[in-house]
Amino acid sequence: MLLGLEIRHIVLIEALTLDFHAGLNVLTGETGAGKSILLDALGFALGRKVRRDLVQAGAEQGSVTAAFAPGADHPVHAILAELDIGASEELVLRRVARSEGPASAFVNDQRVSAEALRRVGAALVEVHGQHDDRGLLDPRAHRPLLDAFAGLAEPLAATKSAWRAAEDARRALAEAEEILAKAAADQDFLRHAVEELMTMAPEAGEEERLDAERRLMQAAGRIGEEVAKAAESLEARGEAGMADALDRLTRVAERAEGHLDQPIEALDRAMVELGEAREGVAAALDALAFSPERLEMVEERLFALRALARKHAVHPAELPALAETLSSRLAAIDAGAEHIAGLQAVLSEAEVAYDAATAALSEARREAAGRLDDLVTAELAPLRMEAARFHTQISEGSPGPEGRDAVSFTATINPGAPAGPIDRIASGGELSRFLLALKVCLAAEVGGLAMVFDEIDRGVGGATADAVGRRLARLAQANQVLVVTHSPQVAAQGQAHFQIAKHVSGDATRTDVTPLAGEARLEELARMLAGEEVTPEALSAAAALLARRAA
Repeated sequence: MLLGLEIRHIVLIEALTLDFHAGLNVLTGETGAGKSILLDALGFALGRKVRRDLVQAGAEQGSVTAAFAPGADHPVHAILAELDIGASEELVLRRVARSEGPASAFVNDQRVSAEALRRVGAALVEVHGQHDDRGLLDPRAHRPLLDAFAGLAEPLAATKSAWRAAEDARRALAEAEEILAKAAADQDFLRHAVEELMTMAPEAGEEERLDAERRLMQAAGRIGEEVAKAAESLEARGEAGMADALDRLTRVAERAEGHLDQPIEALDRAMVELGEAREGVAAALDALAFSPERLEMVEERLFALRALARKHAVHPAELPALAETLSSRLAAIDAGAEHIAGLQAVLSEAEVAYDAATAALSEARREAAGRLDDLVTAELAPLRMEAARFHTQISEGSPGPEGRDAVSFTATINPGAPAGPIDRIASGGELSRFLLALKVCLAAEVGGLAMVFDEIDRGVGGATADAVGRRLARLAQANQVLVVTHSPQVAAQGQAHFQIAKHVSGDATRTDVTPLAGEARLEELARMLAGEEVTPEALSAAAALLARRAA
């Protein structure tokens, strides 16, 4: 709800403070009195485009402040949270225009961009008029308007959830297919490499063992002869002489008074060590013994391992790990087709769920469209458009999170004429009445809005104007409505009445807005009925209009 408007140095308004009421607020005044200035000032506070001559002549700057009382569940709170503006019971929008330089904008005294102010303002106030190229006449808004009218929050949520699930499944499948395609490009290489590695079957540490064995066999040819001669010498001479000497010394040791004990012990140790040496040399001869066939086999295996390592640019010791890695990649490719088949099944299920959700949503929209068509068409008859028909066209559009339906509001003015967009087939007055009828029907389920109608009753009078006024009053039962009007029938329906007047004093011209009540309001209605000269008959007719509203 718009609580009030404070205007300073804007065009012809020097200083003005207005307090608005719930329900229907009407603004009247003669042509040229400045009603458009008031709406321009409100639009300026809501973030709309700035007029170049907005600031009052002679002033350095002008400002407009609009105060609102949005309910706790008003959509504007989500925008405020996004802008990091704290919530409060009263929301104040202020905008300052300068004669030189850019305008500045504030929400609850926090400076914001013009775009942010526009977003907040659009969530608080709807402006409708003959040239309204947004909202009701914007085809992009027709589907959300139909959904709001039908109360389709739950089917919409189900469709959005199904769409997200299908998109996630589609994305997962695409990623898996891309990975598999890249891997499949190396499939022939992997199969050949794995087969080669499995055939070779390299073992951990094998290359080092083979290299040591090969070097030993190569050395055996050079040292084997000397080792054999050493063994022969140890066998032929050394042990026999030492044994003979030990035997002779042992026989005479008792008579030598201990002088032979040390040599005997040394010879005994030497005999033991000589035996160990002979055994070691014999073992070395066994180790150095090899066949040329074994050397050839070792060299072939060693060279094959090293060649395979060079082929894959790894160390020979890394070949077993490489074999395991390439085998795993090949297994992943072989399992990839099965994995993709599973993802395709998930996507298929998600698409079936999405199709079911969109079908239910489309059915609900078509049912609601029929009701909306009947309601709007019924509203047109009292507005002297008995032959006009309203149509909600639903066609198949591109699939998305809100279903597959493309929705557009169309109408026919005369019987037999083709349906078309409302703003293209209706005249100014007809368009105004179409918009009012549509808004009355669409707002039936939604309350708490602040709406401005700019001369939506233009071109109608008498009973038709009375019908317009009654529908505005009905709309104002659940919403705050501000209407600029030239029709006394509409003005009489207001709970609050403001008169806009222009005053000239010397070279100065200013616009004032005065709240009207009692006799002052009766005289304004009489003026609207009769013109400049207010006659008793006009006063009586004005009183009748007010009485009819009160009834």
